[in-house]
Amino acid sequence: MIPALIIFIITYVLMIAVPKHRYIFAAVSAVIFIISGILPLNMVASAVNWNVLMMLTGTMCTVSFFIDSKMPNRIADWLLNISPNVMWVAVLLSLFAGIVSAFVDNVATVLMIAPVGIALSKKLDISPVKLLICISVSSNLQGAATLVGDTTSILLGGYAGMNFMDFFFMNGKPSIFWAVEIGALVTIPIIMNIFRDQRQPVMKVELTEVEDYLPSILLILNILLLIAASFLPVKPENINGIICLAVAGAGFIHALKSRDYAAVMRTFYNLDYQTLILLAGLFIIIGGITEVGIIDRISALFLKAGGSSVFIMYTIIVWASVLISAFIDNIPYVAALLPVVTGIAANMGCSPILFDFGLLVGATLGGNITPVGASANIAAIGILRKNEYEVKNSDFLGIGLPFTLVAVLSGYLFCWFVWKP
Repeated sequence: MIPALIIFIITYVLMIAVPKHRYIFAAVSAVIFIISGILPLNMVASAVNWNVLMMLTGTMCTVSFFIDSKMPNRIADWLLNISPNVMWVAVLLSLFAGIVSAFVDNVATVLMIAPVGIALSKKLDISPVKLLICISVSSNLQGAATLVGDTTSILLGGYAGMNFMDFFFMNGKPSIFWAVEIGALVTIPIIMNIFRDQRQPVMKVELTEVEDYLPSILLILNILLLIAASFLPVKPENINGIICLAVAGAGFIHALKSRDYAAVMRTFYNLDYQTLILLAGLFIIIGGITEVGIIDRISALFLKAGGSSVFIMYTIIVWASVLISAFIDNIPYVAALLPVVTGIAANMGCSPILFDFGLLVGATLGGNITPVGASANIAAIGILRKNEYEVKNSDFLGIGLPFTLVAVLSGYLFCWFVWKP
């Protein structure tokens, strides 16, 4: 147990200290776990959640075709044309980013919408810093709304055996989607307050021409098939992953038939191989520390801190996740904590759903406090720096902190009153 714990701690410290190479640390540690026998070789395949990896890969490919089609740009142009002033541009672009990120990876969402914010800011001769921060935190906020919206959601769905519709209604109760959407609505006054002094009118723009409508159809089809699969009484274990890969395959076939080889190459190039390697490594690491009993020990520590009160335990899980996710990426954190909160629920004799949702609310929304708490925030700041705009920590904190507090608080209360035992 001790060697596994030491490797686990060193791995997470390195991932926090050098986030750029976190996938390498996870992969190396996974290999060490296998070679040393911490996780027996015959258990490696079962430790990896193939459904999650397949879903993520397929969704990434479909989203790449969707971005290439220019449909997101056209929708953003339409939003600009219906906005009376800059303040409402910020509100609508942020909400649009949130809606898109409920079905598309958060980083991809930022990459789609941030250029629109940059271009608009140049036309109006204003700094794009606040606008892009609002876009990134809104994207990160709503990523937890659906099964395919964020890697953390995909992790939860895979671990808890949740299907697409379970994120909307589960066991006859409103699910995590509604908690996230309430959080999004309560952030609107914050955006309006941030841009309260910027009410200058917006120039109308010509709508971007969509180059190919099929990727949009495929993205909608992907969602509809995931919904349909959730109603099947008997289905393959990896049905969600199979659907996402099949839809992506249709996108590749269409591109090849259209002889758009550049789009095929871009899709392969734009795949987030680092995240896929990171997740595969984390699955093996978590499987190893579970096998030697470390997860049970961590669960016991939480139980000692929270006692026998479900409310206190739920509160600790949510707000500790907010604090921790403000400084470390929420993907490895959620991967490590999912088995922990399940163990806590088992020891307390209650369903893990409340704790699972609390973990997702705290970890996903908590990443909005600081620039390094979520990949979407890092991507937005990278775009700003590439365009020679300086982003101070105070700039981000001034927007991210109120966003996080109101969104987490509303989600925290919603999940408790709906899912308390």
